[in-house]
Amino acid sequence: MSGEPRKTPCAIVVMGVAGSGKTTIGEALAAQLGWRYEDGDRFHPKSNVEKMSAGHSLTDADRWPWLQAIADEIDRVCKLGGKVVVACSALKRAYRDVLVRGRDDVRIVYLDGTYDLIAGRLAARKGHFMPPTLLESQFKTLQPPGPDENPVTVSIDGPVEAIVDSIVRKLAIDPDARRGRYS
Repeated sequence: MSGEPRKTPCAIVVMGVAGSGKTTIGEALAAQLGWRYEDGDRFHPKSNVEKMSAGHSLTDADRWPWLQAIADEIDRVCKLGGKVVVACSALKRAYRDVLVRGRDDVRIVYLDGTYDLIAGRLAARKGHFMPPTLLESQFKTLQPPGPDENPVTVSIDGPVEAIVDSIVRKLAIDPDARRGRYS
């Protein structure tokens, strides 16, 4: 693949466990690129939010409609020539496969952090439907992206600006594509 020009993605999926910084990093990345930002949580059906709020883990059956709704939004934005950054846990390979669908214009950014670092962040977080008690199940479910998924993996042990700069550098996005059309 070296020597080939890199295709600028139309969508970037920022993934990781709860508390890894998906929203914070996703919003900052979208702002730096001039792209639209979407929080994957807004695509959850009410039943999923209620289940997680009650401290129960979602099943794959709960997740498929949610993931499909996000994938449909990615497809819609890309078809219209837009650019979008989506924050979505996407913990399993099968979940990411729904979102990416084998496309080279959708890229995964994996926010990698230790259990202790993330548990500390969750303990300090207020007003989110995902209780800190579900973090252990998130780590058990997590299948970090493999090399064949062409992910950008970044450590979350640093300031937001440095993390975002690292992502932009690793994605090698053409500066002309940085002010994507909002859709």
